[in-house]
Amino acid sequence: MDTKCLIVDDDVTIAENTAEYFNMFDLPTSYVTNYDEAIEFLESNEVSLILLDINLGERSGFELCKRIREDYDMPIFFISARKSDDNALMALNIGGDDYISKPFSVNILLAKVKTVLARYEKAAEAVKAATSQNKAETEIKERERIELSPGLFLDTSTHKLVRGEEIIALTLMEYKMLLYLLENRGRVVTKDELLESVWEDEYIGEGTLSVHTRHLREKTEKDPKNPDIIKTVWGVGYMIE
Repeated sequence: MDTKCLIVDDDVTIAENTAEYFNMFDLPTSYVTNYDEAIEFLESNEVSLILLDINLGERSGFELCKRIREDYDMPIFFISARKSDDNALMALNIGGDDYISKPFSVNILLAKVKTVLARYEKAAEAVKAATSQNKAETEIKERERIELSPGLFLDTSTHKLVRGEEIIALTLMEYKMLLYLLENRGRVVTKDELLESVWEDEYIGEGTLSVHTRHLREKTEKDPKNPDIIKTVWGVGYMIE
């Protein structure tokens, strides 16, 4: 199913009316009303952006956002009647990209969603073009491996990690982030630099960066909670020594 936007809101009237309005303006949109429906929908459909309410009955939008961020990178806009700064900060800190208060202007929301989707699609096209170019180049080059730690290598011809006989797959953005850190080994790479140089889009939130860092540590570190390879320089960024 072609779905650009998924609305997750337990208020059926708001969800249905917003989805209907978006569809009227050629933005394919679907809606679900609870946590389980959202997970099921994401498992069987491609979604480019999520509008997520905090209140979802027995389970919260915060909980759902954390679950989504384990597997997906799409923008997540929290939409809530809650006005406190604490809720907005919580939403952004766990991986949300924006926080919109109810009641909202549906036409302004539509414009914001379309703008963000256009940015993401442009970035995706650039990544796709770069991937195609890299694939053509690596076909005529010898396999090259970069050592991360004793026995662990990044194979730049396959975009995978190699540990002995074990092959560890990386997503495209995980590979690009790890390669950039390796190319700048020995110095601190700021978060802003990573967002600009790897994602090529400063709009991407730090939540997305944190998720990718955590996933890379799970794949490279013996103890991801006490990393030896990808180190955090608090308040600045990351580095590989």
